[in-house]
Amino acid sequence: MIGLFTRGAGTAVPYPPSGVDEQTAHRRGMRRGVVFAAIWLWPLVPTFRAILEGHVHPVLFAVLGLIAFIPLYLTVVVRGFGDPDPVPKPRDHVMLGLLTVLGLALALAYGAQPGGWTGLTLYLAAAGAALYPTPWAHLWLVGCVAALVGVGHLHGQHWSDLGDNAFNLVMAGALVLVVRRLMRLVRELRTTRDQLAHAAVEQERLRFARDLHDLLGHSLSVIVVKAEVVRRLAERDPAAAAREAGDIEQIGRTALTEVRQAITGYRTRAFTAELAGAGAALADAGIDTTVKTTEEALPPQLDDAFAWVVREAATNVIRHSGAGTCVIALSRPGQWQLEVRDDGRGGSADPTAHGNGLRGLAERLALVGGVLAVIDLSTSHGGGFVLRATAPEAA
Repeated sequence: MIGLFTRGAGTAVPYPPSGVDEQTAHRRGMRRGVVFAAIWLWPLVPTFRAILEGHVHPVLFAVLGLIAFIPLYLTVVVRGFGDPDPVPKPRDHVMLGLLTVLGLALALAYGAQPGGWTGLTLYLAAAGAALYPTPWAHLWLVGCVAALVGVGHLHGQHWSDLGDNAFNLVMAGALVLVVRRLMRLVRELRTTRDQLAHAAVEQERLRFARDLHDLLGHSLSVIVVKAEVVRRLAERDPAAAAREAGDIEQIGRTALTEVRQAITGYRTRAFTAELAGAGAALADAGIDTTVKTTEEALPPQLDDAFAWVVREAATNVIRHSGAGTCVIALSRPGQWQLEVRDDGRGGSADPTAHGNGLRGLAERLALVGGVLAVIDLSTSHGGGFVLRATAPEAA
């Protein structure tokens, strides 16, 4: 069953099982082999004409030999073209051996008679070139040239005729090898295309999971904080509680909009807007927040990545730190640096010990050439936790 994974604005990415493509490629190769082999039967027209006109004796062996030779030739070539880089099986060697014995027997028996019987060695060359891997196919062509020259010399053919026939034989074998090489390249391109499609699907899944984690994690954390505020204000200040409840409603609507945007792949974060939202959320959680920024605006390629850092860092401070203060500082000491520092209980400095959020931030920063650092200050004076993102201006 072939599935589709929708990416971006409705673009369908194929996700086919590999077995389907292999079977299809094999059938196509067999069909090409039939066509290719059948086209090369036209040089036998003079041979059949000589038989029909009575120039070949004894005729019975000639007819029976050709009747057996042609199906054998077609079978060997078609089997070879079924796989553009074949590994012959024992039965393939047997069939090619029978074809060789029969072809050489006909060429030796009738080479001096009209009909171009020595040209049967051309079919032996094409069959071996279709069946054997490239190094062995080259040796096979050399052997076929030697057989052609030997049979022709026994029947007294002129050296110029032998040279022409040998040239035609080499060209026929080379053409088979070129076609097989093209088929192998086409198969490799098809395999690469499928691998890229698989990789695109996996990347889209990662993007979707990362965006949902970051979006909903932050929104739900803010909703929880707001709900706690509403609960505290409900009895003593119903009007303030109603305003906070309105904020919860707005946050929920915004979260729904952001999820829809994440699904379509067009979700971007504005750094300044995220700073304002993070400051408000931290204040609602009772955390004294200081924001420091530069006069210079962030480059477009960093604006979105740093906005996600602010969002995830604020979410973690609210949910896990137990901090009383938080400082968000953007600076440019040679390269852009965003630091979120709190005075909470700290945590592990190993990024792999944290959840999907920090791993997602590290992936986002890597896309713009940035690095995420996690610093635990719980054992030092003052304690706390630092999340630091650095990135060059030219990403």
